[in-house]
Amino acid sequence: MFTGIIQAVATVADIVADGSNIHFVISSPLSHELKVDQSVAHNGVCLTVVEIYEDSYKVTAVAETLAKTNLSTWQKDEKVNLELALKAGDRLDGHFVQGHVDATATCIEKKTLEGSWLFRFRFPEAFAALIIEKGSICVNGVSLTVFNIGIDEFTVAIIPYTYTHTNFHNIEEGSIVNVEFDVLGKYLIRREEVMNG
Repeated sequence: MFTGIIQAVATVADIVADGSNIHFVISSPLSHELKVDQSVAHNGVCLTVVEIYEDSYKVTAVAETLAKTNLSTWQKDEKVNLELALKAGDRLDGHFVQGHVDATATCIEKKTLEGSWLFRFRFPEAFAALIIEKGSICVNGVSLTVFNIGIDEFTVAIIPYTYTHTNFHNIEEGSIVNVEFDVLGKYLIRREEVMNG
C-alpha cells in the first residue's frame, strides 16, 4: 500500500528483455534502504525488488504489467517517480494507492500559469465511473485532486514543489502516463454490479 507521495526520482539505468518479461535496473538514492522482495512503486506501478547493487537495484515487469502501464515505453535514462511502501503508523498525506495501475492516459494539454501548471489527460472511457469531481487520482504515482472532468478527460493542477520533485516536469502533450483510480470507487462500483446481478 502506498500514498502517492513521491520520495525520490530515479533513473532507468538498464533494460533487459527476458522472454515476455522486462528487467529494469533502477539507479536510485533509495537503493541503500531496500531489500530483496520489497515492494516499491515506480510511476505508480508496484514492482518487487529482485536484486540490489551498490547504488541501484533490479525489478521485473511481466506481460500483464507491461500491457496495462507505460513501462513498455521506458528508455534508458528515463526519470521515474519512486515511493516506498507505507509503514504502519505513518501519516497518510495523499490517499490510499495500491500500486495497481488501471490504465494509461495521454496528456492532451499542458498549460503554464504564474506559479503552477495545469495538465489535462485523456483516459479510456470505460473507466469514467471511477472518477469524480474533486476526487483523488494517482498519476505516475503522484496523488492528485482531479477537476473539470469529462467522460474521458480530467485536469490536475501541479504546484512548483511537485513539478520539480517528480517527473511531471518531463510530461508534455502526447506523453503517456500511468493512472490508478481511487480504490474506494472501485469497490462501490463492484458492489453495485454484484447487487444488480
